[in-house]
Amino acid sequence: MAEGQTKVFRLSDGAAADHPVAFVKLRTESSICWRAVVPVWVAGWIAGIVCLAAENPAAVDPRIGGTPPPATLANPWPDEWESAFRERAARAVRMLASPRLSGTTYGESEKDLYPRAMAHVLAGDRARGLRYLQETDNQARTDHAHTGGIDLYWCFTLKGQVRKYFLFGPDLDPEYRDRMRSAFASWTSADPLGRAHPRYGEGNRTREGWGPDVKGGWVDARDTDNLRAMREVAIYLAAEESVNEAARQAALSRIREYVVSMYQVGMREWDSSNYHGHALSSWHNLYDFAKDAEVRGLAKACLDSLYAMAAWKYRRGTFGGPQLRDYGSSTVPFGGNAIHALELYFGVALQSDPAPDRDDVHHATSGYRPPRAVVHLARKEFPVPVETTSSKPPYQLWRPNGPMEPMYRETQFVGAGFQMGTLVSEGPEQAWNPSVFSLVIDDPGRGAVHASWMVAPPWEHQFKRVGDQVAQFRNRVVWLRPAGPGSSFFLQLPADAKWSIATIPWRIDVRSVSLFVWPLQLGAARTVAPPGRTTGAFAKEAVFEISTLGEELAGFAMEVLPAGSPLPSKAAFAKRSKFQHELTATDGARLSVTWNAESDLPVVQRDGVAWDWAALRAPYAPTTGSSPIRQDWLSGRLTVEAGGWRFVSEVDPSGRARFSEGREK
Repeated sequence: MAEGQTKVFRLSDGAAADHPVAFVKLRTESSICWRAVVPVWVAGWIAGIVCLAAENPAAVDPRIGGTPPPATLANPWPDEWESAFRERAARAVRMLASPRLSGTTYGESEKDLYPRAMAHVLAGDRARGLRYLQETDNQARTDHAHTGGIDLYWCFTLKGQVRKYFLFGPDLDPEYRDRMRSAFASWTSADPLGRAHPRYGEGNRTREGWGPDVKGGWVDARDTDNLRAMREVAIYLAAEESVNEAARQAALSRIREYVVSMYQVGMREWDSSNYHGHALSSWHNLYDFAKDAEVRGLAKACLDSLYAMAAWKYRRGTFGGPQLRDYGSSTVPFGGNAIHALELYFGVALQSDPAPDRDDVHHATSGYRPPRAVVHLARKEFPVPVETTSSKPPYQLWRPNGPMEPMYRETQFVGAGFQMGTLVSEGPEQAWNPSVFSLVIDDPGRGAVHASWMVAPPWEHQFKRVGDQVAQFRNRVVWLRPAGPGSSFFLQLPADAKWSIATIPWRIDVRSVSLFVWPLQLGAARTVAPPGRTTGAFAKEAVFEISTLGEELAGFAMEVLPAGSPLPSKAAFAKRSKFQHELTATDGARLSVTWNAESDLPVVQRDGVAWDWAALRAPYAPTTGSSPIRQDWLSGRLTVEAGGWRFVSEVDPSGRARFSEGREK
């Protein structure tokens, strides 16, 4: 596709032509390599040669790197990016296949067993991997008897079943592949979502669990974004394979609704380093295996958006910003599940992935690549400093005729060598575990480190505490909360950070920045040790619990400045009234925050100008000037500009997707 050209995906376009890729084995003195031989239009998209060490020749499987999509669905990459991606993908496969394969098929345990078994097949341990991929399900005669013993209930299992059938089908025993095809046909003879289970009916809701015996139904109906993607993609692909048009259309309607919603108001399960990767791998299945051009276009639009969201938060092997469903451990390099998949594509971490995620198999064998502008966004190749705001929707799907307003507002500041983000919402939120603060700083050896304030130790679930009210003005932040028992702050720093608290403000030196902290009603800091299961991950971190004192407000103000910056005497944090506090920064900028007793949206003034939370509705927008990522509320349009490239992706309310990419003008 020529630079700047736009492709529109409509149902009338019909199925896109497939372009098979031949792999030619080449032999050098020290290695066995594979060259992808492809049509001219995609020559720049394929790296060409993937070379692995001679001692691991079996790991070079032609499926590693995926099959290039039609040109109309491709985000072209430079050869060197493609080559590096394939090397990382092959390494991930080898590492996933290195432990001896074992596991069970009970419940949704295939979420671990299947991807590891696929890695074994790809790495040359073919017989063992295929044996586990075709193992008789533990509940074949009970829960899954109506689908010939093939588990098509659990969402995590479905994600593996899809890639097993469509990518590894030629490796499967013919009888087993026929059983899977028959199971798909039976499963989608009617829409399985909401269909009473043949054995359990509607289930027994008085019991605990998520299985069909409790919840009933032909398929796991949980509605988190990542599980929804696993389910809807599997239903669609199974129905398309079985030519069950009613079920295909039902799944397509839900897929279209979801992608349209994302382009209108953003993602419900936003920016979770724990769950974002699960959603990504599911949409890769749709992109790789759907036959219909419209559907593959929707899958591409969804993936383009998901990778752009992640790229904005990603920083050199870690995650930089507040997130929903923050289950902890994402404040160390490669600590979040999604980081592993992101680094495969973005390739900016300074250390190799020490423990690839099992879902990396989906990415390693996929033909999708993020747009060039999105990769540059992840690598932070755009002018800094820049400050943006970002709205996040409530956990419900957008409806064209129904009112919806954002639930969360985020501020993100990207400076030279660091990024800092904060989050507010009108009320407390514990059910979905949002974190409300993040500060990530570049590290010359580890990639990036965190200097973050939290409401719980960093290895535990985070949440928004009652009364937490945070305001940010570029590189400055004020966090207020009611003081008292049970309202401690937790602070994570690199263990070798230099911390001086003898005078106020405190000074904390971390790599290229100095943090100046004005404490408000804060007591002594005590060191908190991680539990045994996370000791290794946090071996280079120091975590402190800082209690709050008194009966009024506690908290802190903080300014992030270049390392070694002196603190001018005019910088100060002062109490203006019982609930109002004001930070005067080193450059004279003023951030005034009044704790709000009516809701958790503080009253904020930045340099004397009132901050209007209600006006911050755009999923991504600059506070002033421009931003490398932009998306207006209800616009259906996402724009990313970074590294000299401009990428635009659009999905209109009817589900028509289009995209364009070209050099920035």
